[in-house]
Amino acid sequence: MEKVRFGRTELMVTKVAFGGIPIQRLTTEQAVKVVRGVLDLGVNFIDTANGYTTSEERIGMAIKGVNRDSIVIATKSGAKDKKTFLENLDLSLKRLGVDYIDIYQHHGISSEESYAQIMGEEGAFEGMMEAVQSGKVRFPAFSSHSIPLSLKIMKENHFDVIQLPFNYVDDTAAEEAIPLAKQLDMGFIAMKPFGGGLLSNARLSMKYLSQFDNIVPDPGIEKLSEMQEIVSILSEPVGFTVEEAAAIEREKLELGDSWCHRCDYCQPCPQSIGISGVLTVESMIKRVPPDRAVSMSSENMDKARSCIECGVCMTRCPYNLNIPKLLKERVSFWDKYIAELS
Repeated sequence: MEKVRFGRTELMVTKVAFGGIPIQRLTTEQAVKVVRGVLDLGVNFIDTANGYTTSEERIGMAIKGVNRDSIVIATKSGAKDKKTFLENLDLSLKRLGVDYIDIYQHHGISSEESYAQIMGEEGAFEGMMEAVQSGKVRFPAFSSHSIPLSLKIMKENHFDVIQLPFNYVDDTAAEEAIPLAKQLDMGFIAMKPFGGGLLSNARLSMKYLSQFDNIVPDPGIEKLSEMQEIVSILSEPVGFTVEEAAAIEREKLELGDSWCHRCDYCQPCPQSIGISGVLTVESMIKRVPPDRAVSMSSENMDKARSCIECGVCMTRCPYNLNIPKLLKERVSFWDKYIAELS
């Protein structure tokens, strides 16, 4: 499979990465088989996270015996302090069965407060720098859902790689973040290229992303057939037919009024509802095992029932979403999901 230069890291990576969230839903044997199958297709870039339960461990089993220099591994820690960060890093190394991680990311920096903690005294970034100096990490990176904060962090030039949500509906990164990454020669991982499972047309999704020559999408893969289809699409010429372009525009119009970008500008909610968690619950359900979905979301979904429709969130949402209406819809969806599990 064709490889591309991944920014100033100088790593040569395939034009698509393997996203490690969905293999949590499989048995260990199934997960290992999927990862090995993806590697056999020629994909050499794997992206996961410390917080994805069994994902790192299963990837570690799958890559055992594989030439370490032939694969690029990215993973993440959500720790804000140095001590926990270094503990997470050592756990990632142990689970993956490797001596170093190519790209290690501060996971989900989406507020000024969390960024200040990470960059402060005894913060996680001190741990990152220590890990780079010791050779446990090759390239420091971060992921986020906030475009404005990401632009600020990118300009401070502490990191070699950024990961942001990007697909043909959630396309805000195309305006400034992707051009800035190109200008700074940063590697760019396109998170949620299928909208966390909400975009079902792989051809439209991948052909849209193929227009951007400095990004690498990392779709979450649960079945080998999914990556086989993606690899096949990426072998096609770049560009859309008139019909494909029209289909994208139709879907953007249909989904635009309900698509939560997880920027959290709507917060704080007077009722303490984690709004973005409620609005993206369908995506989460499609990516994690049912028992984890329930443990992660039950409390917040119950809080969503307390919405008093004050409208404060709507005045803050930059995408003009009718949040109270969407909260009701997601609670109804959740109730049906729980009933089906019973």
